Amino acid sequence: TQAQVALTSSDTGPWEKGFRNSMKMTNGDMSSASGTANYAYLKYTVESQDIAQSGWNYNSTSSYITLSFWVRSSVAQNFQCNVMSEDTTKQNYPFETGSLSANTWTKIIKTIPGHANLTFNNDNGQGLSLSIRAFTGADWTDAGVALNTWAAWASGTRVPVATSTWFDTDDATFAVTGVQLEVGSVATPFEHRSYGDELIRCLRYYYKTGHGVSMNSDTPLATGFNRNTTHCQAIMTFPIPMRIPPTALETSGSGGDYQVAYLDSSTSCNAVPTFDTANTTQAHVYFAVASGLTAGQGSRASTDGAGISLAFSAEL
Repeated sequence: TQAQVALTSSDTGPWEKGFRNSMKMTNGDMSSASGTANYAYLKYTVESQDIAQSGWNYNSTSSYITLSFWVRSSVAQNFQCNVMSEDTTKQNYPFETGSLSANTWTKIIKTIPGHANLTFNNDNGQGLSLSIRAFTGADWTDAGVALNTWAAWASGTRVPVATSTWFDTDDATFAVTGVQLEVGSVATPFEHRSYGDELIRCLRYYYKTGHGVSMNSDTPLATGFNRNTTHCQAIMTFPIPMRIPPTALETSGSGGDYQVAYLDSSTSCNAVPTFDTANTTQAHVYFAVASGLTAGQGSRASTDGAGISLAFSAEL
């Protein structure tokens, strides 16, 4: 499982630096030993245009980017990671955390040089990906993989042969916080941004709306019009243009947790809302009821239950 977990003053290291949450994986109760096709890792991908315009001369071996992050494992061992360029001829740069002490936060700093074979398109596609690995099975590893150097990407040579202790330990945990990638050969203090600034950046990739803590269960979602007696077509506007047009709708609950309001009446939906179409600034969503709507009449779609929401993703 994975979760965002709160840090406390006992989280020596990241707490003093202002970090209040981490991303944590928890291993399940393993019924068998680690398999060759198993893996467990955290991955983050940077848009290609952000790397292309970062100021890193990525084709020069004397120009660098520096990656830093905090990591904590409940199991003492060495863990492997890799950075990969996603454009054109993919390149791979594997490295290790070094031996970590159990239940101890450790700051990892890795300075990475450029390479003549790297390519980053000036577009909104996948550019540079980072994988911080708790375990990688033998299908994806090879004893001949060289650390701390760029090489052509191949699925079976992502990192060297990995230790399986963490994966084979019931309820083992693996947490990461404070990930920062910057141009230059020195890791500078983490750039803490305000909650508002961070939220605006996040909305480019994911937008969720619906019942909130300060609202009752009847929370407006969108306005629209009735296509016929059973369907309202609502227009949902995103607060920030998304990276790409979403292609699907995430819902929660059941049909009866949504409703369509018109004039002074409302009708519960008989199915969860469905996706129609979208661009980067808005989406059309269908809300279906059994009957009672008037074609051409304006209407409002809303939630009809606690904790109910709609969401759209434009993740890399």
